[in-house]
Amino acid sequence: MHRTFDDLVAEAEAAPMEGWDFSWLDGRATEERPPWGYQRLLAKRLPRVSAALDVQTGGGEVLAGVPAYPPLMVATESWPPNVAHATQLLHPRGVAVVADPDEPPLPFGAAAFDLVTSRHPVTVWWEEIARVLRPGGSYLAQHVGPASVFELVEYFLGPLPEKIRNGRHPDRARSDACAAGLDVVDLRIARLRIEFRDVGAVAWFLRKVIWMVPGFTVEAYRDRLRELHELIESDGPFVAHSTRYLIEARKPRER
Repeated sequence: MHRTFDDLVAEAEAAPMEGWDFSWLDGRATEERPPWGYQRLLAKRLPRVSAALDVQTGGGEVLAGVPAYPPLMVATESWPPNVAHATQLLHPRGVAVVADPDEPPLPFGAAAFDLVTSRHPVTVWWEEIARVLRPGGSYLAQHVGPASVFELVEYFLGPLPEKIRNGRHPDRARSDACAAGLDVVDLRIARLRIEFRDVGAVAWFLRKVIWMVPGFTVEAYRDRLRELHELIESDGPFVAHSTRYLIEARKPRER
């Protein structure tokens, strides 16, 4: 059944935003996945250590998909709705969820963890990661790369300066990790195709990922959304590309 612009955006406005679950987009948007399989890497690494920390765990969905944890498994999160959601998912499995403001210092002692992980952290506090890692321990994470989904961002905001487009470059992560005393032992990047099949998917995505178009609301961008609806109706899905990189940084063993 053909759905009108008003139907699609009204549905997106009414949809829930709790947690970090994107299943609302099933059948409405697709995103190619990175070739390294971040959750599979976690599933291999976590059972091999004695203590691990997942930073900025979101709603806990990624960590909840891992079958086995180390004896001590801790997760931090700053946004209260996500803290509640992660607690509900992870506490029954013995994971301690800590409400943390996502700014230094991390609420843990030095050399507390063998492994620190994170998927799509907003900010990476490299010196704190180095502090809480034990000698020989690793930070293993999947970060958002430069100019990710910028075809969509610039559709609404117009062309952005090159400094902003390259603000999440993996070379900067390598430099910052090394400055904190860590050795980068793996760094891989991927550019991945995204398709938005209706304007409701776009509106929901921008409500969910609030830093893409700061201050986004359907009302504020209704005219531009309507133009995008007409574009999708005539030309097919709106195509964008995300960038992701896998990074592993290891704390040197004491000599």
